[in-house]
Amino acid sequence: MAFKPHEIEYLRSTDLGRLATIAPDGTLQNSPVGFSYNDALGTLDIVGYNMARSRKYRNLATNNTVAFVVDDIASRSPWRVRCLEIRGTAEQAETDSPGDGIDTAIIRITPKRIISFGIDDTETEPHDLVPDSRDVPTTGD
Repeated sequence: MAFKPHEIEYLRSTDLGRLATIAPDGTLQNSPVGFSYNDALGTLDIVGYNMARSRKYRNLATNNTVAFVVDDIASRSPWRVRCLEIRGTAEQAETDSPGDGIDTAIIRITPKRIISFGIDDTETEPHDLVPDSRDVPTTGD
């Protein structure tokens, strides 16, 4: 399993993240997106209205490298930020429509590297926290 249980819980506690894709001309695009954790595949599924016509979806046709971030501010006093960054590859996929105009086209992210910060450690002073950075083994490794 790529994600640790506390990371899955964190992903399920929010509905909005930011997806960075690479356009054909090499420029970056960063978009706020809705998502869900896919238990069966261990992936993140990005959903949205008119997804198949979106720039982020079309970007994947020429470069499938992506970065995805979910973060929040758990406390302002003391300042405590939580963050989960997923670097990986993405594919254009199809799923059953959840309704409400959401497209059946989705972006499915397979993690290659996960950087987790401040999600499970609420005791350490915020500025003393150390990120949990790790590569995700690929099939056959």
